[in-house]
Amino acid sequence: MSRVALFLNGIAPAKLPKLDQFDAIYCTDGAYHYMEKLKIKPDVVTGDFDSISPDVIAENIEVILTPDQDFTDFEKALQIIEQRKIEEVYIYGSSGMEHDHFLGNLSTGVKYKDRMALLFFDDYSYFFFADKKTVLEGYQNRIISLYPFPEANKITTKGLKYPLIAEDLNMMSRIGIRNTAIEDEVIIEYESGNLLIFIKNA
Repeated sequence: MSRVALFLNGIAPAKLPKLDQFDAIYCTDGAYHYMEKLKIKPDVVTGDFDSISPDVIAENIEVILTPDQDFTDFEKALQIIEQRKIEEVYIYGSSGMEHDHFLGNLSTGVKYKDRMALLFFDDYSYFFFADKKTVLEGYQNRIISLYPFPEANKITTKGLKYPLIAEDLNMMSRIGIRNTAIEDEVIIEYESGNLLIFIKNA
């Protein structure tokens, strides 16, 4: 499976992933400033370049200018990644700083979740949009939150301290945050809607 890392202009990760697991490293123009500080040389830098000039990008890095203001730089990066038939995207810097950007990133994520695997990471947790059946292994005693976006229906869980049995969650009425895995294997199933799973870092 082809896999890339994508760095966005949120808070830079305090702990870097193992970069050799990726086929390529992408970043938006707004993230390039901290990539330099972290001494990470991306393969691709893309965006509308309202944050920096393309002229400051180091040589041998592919620069893709995407000036279309109808889409965020995150979405335009995903469009490029999709065109290149990449199947899995590890996303860093999607949260922190400006909360409207974070919510916008989640809204973009839900549009692409069925077209590629999207995994978001920050210094507190990692999170992703659940498949209709998601099996988690190795997270016993970790905090796991279920967040409807905006709703998820007929959710059934196994292995959580507070189980759900064919129950609905809705952003406006009932959410499922701060649960705990009490078994090594956790199974989460739902019938319709969109469901985010947050797993707190150990």
